[in-house]
Amino acid sequence: MAETAEAAAAAPLTGYDARMERHGDRSDEPGPRGELSPERLGELAEKARTFEAASLFAEKERIAGRGRIRQFMFGSLDGLLVPLGVVSGVAGGTSNSKIVVVAGVAEAFAGALSMGAGEYLSGKSETQVQAAAIRAEEEEIVAIPDIERLEIELLFEREGLAPDDARLVADKVTTSHRSWVNTMVEKELGLSAEPEGNALKDSLSMGASYLLASLVPLGPYLFLSVRPAFVLSVVLTIVALFVIGLIKGRLAEMSLWRSVVEVVVIGLASAAGGYLLGTLVPHLIGS
Repeated sequence: MAETAEAAAAAPLTGYDARMERHGDRSDEPGPRGELSPERLGELAEKARTFEAASLFAEKERIAGRGRIRQFMFGSLDGLLVPLGVVSGVAGGTSNSKIVVVAGVAEAFAGALSMGAGEYLSGKSETQVQAAAIRAEEEEIVAIPDIERLEIELLFEREGLAPDDARLVADKVTTSHRSWVNTMVEKELGLSAEPEGNALKDSLSMGASYLLASLVPLGPYLFLSVRPAFVLSVVLTIVALFVIGLIKGRLAEMSLWRSVVEVVVIGLASAAGGYLLGTLVPHLIGS
């Protein structure tokens, strides 16, 4: 045992351990450590043990991939609730399931195309606006570098650095044009200097999730008569909302039950509101 301990002590330090050796053990410093769960502490210990520099640069791509949860949530919820409102409203006024199916299919395809096109145009427009702002910042760095350097000092002072330290950081940052631009874009404009979004992929994700989700409330009308299909359509939609809540909770690393309740309650409230409007408005207009 003693030999093993001596060998471990003599082994060269790598990754995180080497950095800790250089900077000192700061485990007793104040911070969020006491607020972390044992599972999270275990994950962090494993990360520290297996740290590699390459993993640092892959982290941004991993988070960007998860960021597509917005399109998935938006498309899936709309794909469940809007067709549910349409087919339920039509089902309330007819006993012919074919009419319900035709109305549901038309809405599903129109909705998927509309959502996909809207996501593409909005995403592309946002990217173009951000690119224009970044170009303007680069022009300012070239035209008035002294003012831009002063802005960096002020930005770091606002984050808590002492004036002398902020000036030192600004001097270092401005030695690299890329570092200078990235710092100004991220800290002054609040934008990402290298946006990861892809308007086409986001639009396809939105449209596809809408179309697939619309099959849930529409499916029962393909096989059953209107009344039992209506009941099954509502039940399947609730189950789908439950599953979406689980997926969201898992990706967002939050309480699964909280995520499920949030999605189901908001989804059912939206569906109920749409159904009531769809059934009451025709009666009010007809009267």
